[in-house]
Amino acid sequence: MTVAVIYGGNRPNGNTELLTDLVIKGVKVEKIYLGDFHIEPIMDMRHEEIGFQDSKDDYYTVINRILPHDTILFATPIYWYSMTGIMKNFIDRWSQMLRDANYPDFKGKMASKKAYVIAVGGDSPTIKGLPMIQQFQYIFDFVAVNFAGYILGAGNKPGDTLTDKNALYAGTELNKQLLARE
Repeated sequence: MTVAVIYGGNRPNGNTELLTDLVIKGVKVEKIYLGDFHIEPIMDMRHEEIGFQDSKDDYYTVINRILPHDTILFATPIYWYSMTGIMKNFIDRWSQMLRDANYPDFKGKMASKKAYVIAVGGDSPTIKGLPMIQQFQYIFDFVAVNFAGYILGAGNKPGDTLTDKNALYAGTELNKQLLARE
């Protein structure tokens, strides 16, 4: 088993990263911080004769890093009851991947993967974060990714999530599962 973590946060060592670090403790992972890359929003050209065009950004660099892994952790703060904008931009570009001649089996490759979502928010995240989890479920269903689970943690100020006993317990349990699969 190989694991990639896609961080969608904008604050280094933020609550989402702290919770994710607990989940991956001792697990060999490839960490991908979307904030370190320039990813353009999608230009929807699927109905144009010329189709999608290369945005000349770092998107393919990120895709090429996640495709070899069989488990992907999507780690995002909850911003306005959803994933961060940079995470959404990244996933929106999957529409382009589904039609990219250089990646003829993108959906098939994604279908072989297992995904988890780790998200932290400050406004009743275990309730108000559920629509975002459902959004991820629909996304994963569309590309046939096995949605294996999620953790919703509470945290607003730096370090707050380290006091969320339920999230810490869930993180420890997921860590045990990941370690057992190595």
